[in-house]
Order: sequence, then structure tokens, then C-alpha cells
Amino acid sequence: MERQIHLMLNDDQELKPRITVFGVGGAGGNAVNNMIEKQLEGVEFVVANTDAQALQSSKAEHRIQIGPKVTEGLGAGAKPAIGAKAAEETIEDIVDHLMGAHMCFITAGMGGGTGTGAAPIIAQAAREMGILTVGVVTKPFQFEGSKRMRQAEEGVEALQKVVDTLIIIPNQNLFRLANEKTTFTEAFAMADDVLYQGVKGVTDLMVRPGLINLDFADVRAVMDEMGKAMMGTGEASGENRAVQAAEKAIANPLLDEISLNGAKGVLINITGGYDLTLFEMDEAAEKIREKVDPDANIIVGSTLDPSMEGTIRVSVVATGIDAAAAEVPAPRRGMREPLTQTPLSHSKVEDDLPVPPRRSPVEAAPQPAAAVRPQPAARFEDDEMPRPAYQPELRQPSALAPARDTLNNDASGFVAPTRTAQAPAGTPSDAVMQRLSAAVAKAPERAAAAQQRTAAPQPEPARPHGRMGGLSRMLERISGHAEPAEKPAASTIAERVSERVAARSRNGLDAGFDDLASPDRAGENVEIPAFLRRQAN
Repeated sequence: MERQIHLMLNDDQELKPRITVFGVGGAGGNAVNNMIEKQLEGVEFVVANTDAQALQSSKAEHRIQIGPKVTEGLGAGAKPAIGAKAAEETIEDIVDHLMGAHMCFITAGMGGGTGTGAAPIIAQAAREMGILTVGVVTKPFQFEGSKRMRQAEEGVEALQKVVDTLIIIPNQNLFRLANEKTTFTEAFAMADDVLYQGVKGVTDLMVRPGLINLDFADVRAVMDEMGKAMMGTGEASGENRAVQAAEKAIANPLLDEISLNGAKGVLINITGGYDLTLFEMDEAAEKIREKVDPDANIIVGSTLDPSMEGTIRVSVVATGIDAAAAEVPAPRRGMREPLTQTPLSHSKVEDDLPVPPRRSPVEAAPQPAAAVRPQPAARFEDDEMPRPAYQPELRQPSALAPARDTLNNDASGFVAPTRTAQAPAGTPSDAVMQRLSAAVAKAPERAAAAQQRTAAPQPEPARPHGRMGGLSRMLERISGHAEPAEKPAASTIAERVSERVAARSRNGLDAGFDDLASPDRAGENVEIPAFLRRQAN
């Protein structure tokens, strides 16, 4: 008996990788605006900020006002702790915007308040949801001061613990490309372009058609749990264009002081027109392969762009790059760990010297006891002087001796107090982690409820009542634009008539009841103002 298996696929479900670019703080929002202006395809943009004014100027469709209670929309004041608390306050909204994403680029500027403190919290949320997280951050200029640079280093350290891959762009390296005539806006556009080219190089491999297409699993294999990374793009035309483009991609002057040496994973995207040859692809890939580890995981992809006829572009993402030896801090001894003294090694000459014989210890002769001088006896009884009325109690100094012994005995178990190390800004607390886990678990339910609310028909707004409502209905009746009113139920009319009959019978007023009994003539006795009668005529 043969069994037939039918695979049902929902037409509404899109089986393609979802990539989210999450801009945090002012620098992250500017980077997102730059990518939107350049019409980057295949990604969703989300911005989060504590500054409500900066958030309103963002061009992103999805915006998150983080920390409305902590900051009241006034910013973090260059305090990373405030930025972290703001992100913790709105952790549920962050999880909702990350729901369904496969890969997330978190871009922020380190050294301030929102980007430094909130970026690690957002990265932690993405990590808990199983999203491939790539951090692209900038470090401040030297003229911004040592405090801001120190905060940036702490933020980078906290972010590196929760992202899969981290790319660092020091703003100080902008001086390598700038000159005396380079404006401030143009300099920052160069830094934003590094992020744009890197994200574009990754997304084009999965979204745009090409000669060698790559899927999301290939990208994840290169960037998952890889630590520091570098990202570069180079374009060239003319003769030897493949090698020139590869060299420009490798030598990115804006990145941190890292190189391709020792990279464990390399993602290469070669883009060109229909004139791209196989020999040129081999030259570009071989130039990059010479710089990396021999056992590195190298993935090469190629996309076609008809507008790049005569030009070739090479994008490189190298991961697993070890930091420089100077950047690795030396291990420090803990305060409770005692110092170990290394015994001095004896030289050979000292070992050959004859050892003098030891003398037998001679017992010390007993010392004679000190003679006790006789003290004169008190003779108050024979004295004729009266005794004083108050005699203070004299304390014996011998009582202090046991206390010294006690201190000396307890000194062996004494431990110097240690200062409690404070967690760096951006490290979520246990309570926040519990909220984050609960938000991740309930995210599908909230998404389904939001879809149901969107699909449900919205109720029509109620018509106004009261004096102004009656006047508006009267104007509609006079102008002839009134909608047909629904007739009241028969039971309601009967109840109103019976109540009026009972009230008039009690008061003896039955005249004019016929007019009241007719609901259609209820508005005929209303006095119409003169200006309305002129308009009606």
C-alpha cells in the first residue's frame, strides 16, 4: 500500500531571511537614515532612542521610545546607566520588534548614554531569541575627552559579550581620509558608508540573484560566535581591476587596528556586470585567501548588477580576528590571593663551599630572680588626718595585655575587605533577565493578538448627543443632508407614551397629547432661528 505525503505551505508565510537593522541612540539613528536614503533592500529598520525629538526626525518606519518613565523623552545625559535602565523598562517592546528576525545588525555610537547602555541590553534580547547578532559601533574622537573614551571602552566590552560578531569603527580614523576642506557631515558620511557597504554585501548574497548564491546558513556559519571582525569594500575598473578591488577591501583605513591575519571565517562577495570573468573572480578570492588563516572557512559568492558594466566590487567580512597583544589586559592578582614568594636559586659556587659544623646549643643559665623591694605599709590608722570623701577606682594596666594576645592570635585568619565590583553599564540584572525570558516566551501570543486586532472591524464613532447634538441634527434636516435615522423600537415608543399618559393624568394635562404621541412630529415644535429660515428659503 502506497502512502502519499502532501506538504501544505501557507501562501502568506514568506520563506526568506528577515534581516533587521537596529539603530540605537543618535549615532545609530543617523546610520539608519543613511541606509534608508540609499534605498537598501531586503532589511527592516528599527530605531530606539531616549530622546523623543531625535526619534521624531528618524526616517525609519518602526520607532521605539525607550525609557519614557526613566528619561521622560529627554535623553540619557551621556550616562550609560540611564540608557541601560531605559532599555530594561521597555524590554517587551524591543522583543516585539525583534520577533521573527533571523539576523540583526545593531549599530550605535559608544561613549554616550543611550548607545553605550542600551545596545548591550538589546543585543542580549536578540541573543535570547536565537537571532544572529552583529554589532557595528563607533568610538569617539580623542578631542571628546578621556571620560567619554573610557565609557566607550566599557560599552564595547559589555557589547562584545552578547553579540556574535563585533565591528569597531574609531572616529579618530576619519582623519586618515579627511583633509582641511572635508566638512563634518562628509566625515561622518564616510563612517556611515562602512556600515552601509557591509550590510549591503551580506544582504545581496541572500536577496539578489547571482552566479553563486549563498543562503543564510552560510552566513551564520561564518559569523556565529566569532568575536571581533572587520568589514571592507573596494571598487575598481580598468586593467587588473579584480586585484585592485580586493586590496581596497582588505585595507580599510576606517576600521580598528586589526588585520585579516589569523581570521577564522571569511565571507567574500564579488559583484560585477555581465563582463565579469572567471579569471577575475579567482584573482580576487586568491588575493584575500593569502591574508587569512590556511584553515579558515572561506565562502565566496557572486552577484550580478547590470549597472556595474566595466566595474567590479569586492566586499569582505572577516571574523574570528584576535585582538592585538597590547589590547589584552594582563591578569591581575585578586586581593584575597596571597603573594607567592619564589625562593632564590643557589648558585653552584655557594653549594661547593664547606658548611661549618654547628655548635651544640648551650643551655642558658637561669637568671636570678629580681629582688623585691619592701614597700612601706600604709598607716592610715595612726594618721590623725581624715580620709577623703571620694576615692576614684584605679584601673590596672595589666588588663590590656590579654587583648594584645587576642589580636595577635586572630591575625592569621584576618582577610582584607574587598570592594564589591560593580557590573559595567549594559549588564542586565536578574530581574530584567526574568522579564526578558517571559517576554520572549509570550512574543508569539502578542503578535497573534495584534494581528487579530488589526483584522477586526473598527466600530463606527458614536453620534454626539446633548444640546449640540440636537442642533447638528436639526441643521442636517434643514439642509437635506441628514442620514435616515433608525426607527426606535415599538416597545420603546409604547413605554414612552405610557409614561407621558400617566404623568399627564396625574397633573390633569391631557391637551396636546396627540402631538407627543407621534415621534415623527417631535421636532416640528422647535423654534427655528431667523437666519436658519433665510438659509432654508
